[in-house]
Amino acid sequence: MKIIVCPLSHVEGVVKARKPSHLITLLDPDHPIQTPRGIWPDRHFTAGVHDISEEVPGFRAPDEALVERLIGFGRSWDAQAPILVHCWAGISRSTATAFALACDRNPEVEETEIAKEIRRRSSYALPNRRIVSLADGLLGRRGRMIAALDAMGPHEPAYESEPFELDALW
Repeated sequence: MKIIVCPLSHVEGVVKARKPSHLITLLDPDHPIQTPRGIWPDRHFTAGVHDISEEVPGFRAPDEALVERLIGFGRSWDAQAPILVHCWAGISRSTATAFALACDRNPEVEETEIAKEIRRRSSYALPNRRIVSLADGLLGRRGRMIAALDAMGPHEPAYESEPFELDALW
């Protein structure tokens, strides 16, 4: 099944059109959203976290506990319907999470292959390096996930991305 990545502005339309069973929301702590119609509240993971890759006073950086919960939530998804992952722009926090979920589901697939597929599907993707680094450690990937980000090639700058899909299983 599919992992769908999109910006906040497309969540409602993607939920209506694609009918995902699970939703991951990664927005700034002061910007919560209600669970959209069509998603069961217990299948909506929300986290108030800023899109930063290192600790900054006054901001909430992604931490190991968050990434561990994200991976656990992803494992609760049975892949019978898509899972939707979004952040504000659909560029950084959401693409990092999709990358982590795909790596978790496919432990035998090279990280670079998954990262390059993300780039192929989104020229705007710029996965949050902190989320990826923490997932790399939790999944025992020994730095290969971070190296795969470098192998993706440059991203195209944008205010927000367009929705895209990634296979959950390879």
